[in-house]
Amino acid sequence: MSSAGVTTLSVVPTEPLLSPKAFPFPSHLSLEDKSIFIYLSFSGSLTPIRVMEWDTIESVKFKIRRCESLPFLTNKQKLVYAGRELARSDSLLKDYGVSDGNVLHLIIKLSDLQVINVKTSCGKEFTFQVERGRDVGYIKRRIAKREKQFDDPEQQELVCNGERLEDQRLIDDICCKHNDAVVHLFVRKKHVKVQRRPLEKSNAIQRAVWRRAPARDFILEPVIINPKIELAPAIWNMVNSTYDGLDSGNYPIRSAEGTGGAYFMLDSLGQKYVSVFKPIDEEPMAVNNPRGLPLSIDGEGLKKGTRVGQGAFREVAAYVLDHPLKLTPKIGSLQMFTENSGSCEDMGPGAFPLKEVHKITVLDIRLANADRHAGNILLSTEEDNNQTVLIPIDHGYCLPTSFEDCTFEWLYWPQAYQPYSPETIDYVKSLDAEEDIALLKFHGWDLPIECARTLRISTMLLKKGVERGLTPFDIGSLMCRESLNKNSVIEEIVQAALDSVLPGTSEATLLDAVSQIMDMHIDEIVRSR
Repeated sequence: MSSAGVTTLSVVPTEPLLSPKAFPFPSHLSLEDKSIFIYLSFSGSLTPIRVMEWDTIESVKFKIRRCESLPFLTNKQKLVYAGRELARSDSLLKDYGVSDGNVLHLIIKLSDLQVINVKTSCGKEFTFQVERGRDVGYIKRRIAKREKQFDDPEQQELVCNGERLEDQRLIDDICCKHNDAVVHLFVRKKHVKVQRRPLEKSNAIQRAVWRRAPARDFILEPVIINPKIELAPAIWNMVNSTYDGLDSGNYPIRSAEGTGGAYFMLDSLGQKYVSVFKPIDEEPMAVNNPRGLPLSIDGEGLKKGTRVGQGAFREVAAYVLDHPLKLTPKIGSLQMFTENSGSCEDMGPGAFPLKEVHKITVLDIRLANADRHAGNILLSTEEDNNQTVLIPIDHGYCLPTSFEDCTFEWLYWPQAYQPYSPETIDYVKSLDAEEDIALLKFHGWDLPIECARTLRISTMLLKKGVERGLTPFDIGSLMCRESLNKNSVIEEIVQAALDSVLPGTSEATLLDAVSQIMDMHIDEIVRSR
């Protein structure tokens, strides 16, 4: 497991920084060559990096990794500018409109484990590792299990650099403040003070009451729009297990990974994750986003064609529409936690089973996924036959209103060049976009007309392509842009259809025009073989 921290890249327009005396330019360049300086802000320090407007996104990330003052940065970086992720590695900075004086946000993934060194008042010293999303209360419980003298967590007092730590304080927050590779804590018995007179209401009393609030200070229930819907037993088990964990005092553990808020929910024993909770108001660019991303100005999400606050609906839609493939059950923004051995980022795609990859290609094409990368495909192993299983997650950017940001990392995996199996072909033939739209409405999401159009067109393309013997690569290439500023084939098809019909034309007539133009493009691919 990995985690992420958010830093800020701010382009510095001040003249002294651009002076040749401060940072000499190569002899063949000049200030007119659009060389700009950016400041990398991390843990309170500023590191200047010089880039060119025509640098690719991958080139900028490479320069960040090469910073000698930041040796801990990994290859797993995300850059965000003006509310949009700079996702295309081969695109230029200037393609995204980045110029002198702009601000970029950098999201990096660090280790999710933090080394904790504890020294007791008796002189004992020991070290252990904890997840950065844990709180001080958890460390106290770990100490209580290890040291008999401190077997009561409520009588412990933890101190870090002279500061007494509250039970609710996250380890990640302590790490950010002290910027240490190892967090050194001192534990001692708490000093108990006796009050001789009744306490008056005060902020101190209110804080004490808050700390000792009953564990059942929460509400957890599924939101069921349609009473005719019967939730699967697995979903009820997930909800009940999550409730039991909260009722036992096991608070959510915030994951520092990704661009939005996500919380691992523990079982009643506090030993196993049972679900993942993603609050709508903590989505990327939402009002309570914990990653430091700016608020969306116009309501659009990180990916074109999506809206902030609708990620949970799209997660549910992906589960509802992919029912035959038995994906990880989801309800609202609470999703079942699946045991896994990492993501597809951790190994080469050549080892992935063909059927598993094709399963994901069908899902992504059908839902016009705008955020499919190796990091949101988990690896697992079936116990009975030891076969590798791929588990797609994070579908908050599926069914966008446009195809502009469709990206499929599997497009260049070797399995994408192989034809679909008869079993997969039969499954694709059974798909019906109108039934899918009705199914989503039954479950409480009445698709906006633009999203419904996307589903109809992507399903049409998938069915036509499979019928003509196209591979996942052939079909996916029609949906993804070759470069940031060049429309994809599917975008050109939709635009040509819009241009060919009169304003106010029915949706059915527009889709008929799309179908005819799409046939011509597919015919061209088949003839070119």
